[in-house]
Amino acid sequence: MNLHLEGKTALVTGAGRGIGLAVAQRLAQEGAQVVGTARTITPELEKTAIAAIPADLATPGGATGAVQSALDGLGGIDILINNVGGGDADTLKLGGFLEWQNMFTLNLFSAVWTSHAALPSLIERKGSIVSVSSINALIPTPSPVGYSEAKAALLAFNKRLSEEFGPRVRVNTVSPGTVGTGRLRDPDGYGARVAAARGMKHEELLAALPSIFKIASGRLTEPEEIADLVVFLASPAASSVVGAN
Repeated sequence: MNLHLEGKTALVTGAGRGIGLAVAQRLAQEGAQVVGTARTITPELEKTAIAAIPADLATPGGATGAVQSALDGLGGIDILINNVGGGDADTLKLGGFLEWQNMFTLNLFSAVWTSHAALPSLIERKGSIVSVSSINALIPTPSPVGYSEAKAALLAFNKRLSEEFGPRVRVNTVSPGTVGTGRLRDPDGYGARVAAARGMKHEELLAALPSIFKIASGRLTEPEEIADLVVFLASPAASSVVGAN
């Protein structure tokens, strides 16, 4: 299937690894010029993108600066992928409500600031935004604290954008379930800490997750599978899809 992305320009946030990297790679395979942002630039991102921008999108200046750098490098943005979120694996906590603010800043406001900065170019080019939310926007999880609340707000934010700017800019959201990213699978990552909190071995938790979450496929989803859906929604091939989750 031709997604008609040859020559299109794209900014992907949180592109250093996981879903974001898979999206950047898929866009590049389809012929798009990709700029990726991440707090830590990985060799994989440098290999994929025409420019890799180190940026902390949990600050307004970091978000707007990253968009401006992308505009300078690309000459304009056709596609914005708001993927940054979740949280750094080494700082995610299983704590309570008083620790919610960092989660909201990273998972909601980074997308708000980035979208605001990119919209003039997206409107001019009749582009598209796809934001990565989570199934936990609809099925709340108790931890990490604030994650479900932020992703629910991100879902509502994207619906709001779709109503105001469609059809000039198509805005859609993808809300994955449990995805087998490094955050979950790395032996020193968040998944390992969840396993320890449950009194389980890490590999036991990974094997049990499809059953725990009643995943219909019986397995974890892979980042590349999410990337396929995100890139389709961002492309002209999905030109009639507006405001969907």
